Amino acid sequence: MNQKSAELPTPVRNFSVRLSSTPRGARLARLLATNQLRSWGLPQDPARQLIAELASNAAAHGRVAGRDFRLTLYVVGGTLRIEVTDTRGERLPHPQAPAPDAESGRGLLLVEALADRWGVTEGRFPRKTVWAELRCAPPEPVF
Repeated sequence: MNQKSAELPTPVRNFSVRLSSTPRGARLARLLATNQLRSWGLPQDPARQLIAELASNAAAHGRVAGRDFRLTLYVVGGTLRIEVTDTRGERLPHPQAPAPDAESGRGLLLVEALADRWGVTEGRFPRKTVWAELRCAPPEPVF
């Protein structure tokens, strides 16, 4: 048997949930994602902070009455990809320095600092997806 055939395939794991574009929906996104990361055997931080920020942004800035946002997690090899899709495609996020005394406005700066990569993908109008990626050790195979 050669070495290539002895290698186990890298599992692709995913989780997706649709949530209300409200502060409660954003909190639920963080809780459900934390539970999912735990079940996959992945570290919860800094992923939990990234999920909280992206979900909070979707609820605050991507909110359209009657429309939900979607949280999706993918693990491929050693990368966790976090995606939050909302229905405010005309409002693309960009980090900006807030005033020193501002009580908000630092979320994307936090995402930029914690994620290995992040960005925005415009979807079929009116959707957009804000995503962040983290390198992580792949979970141990379960036999």
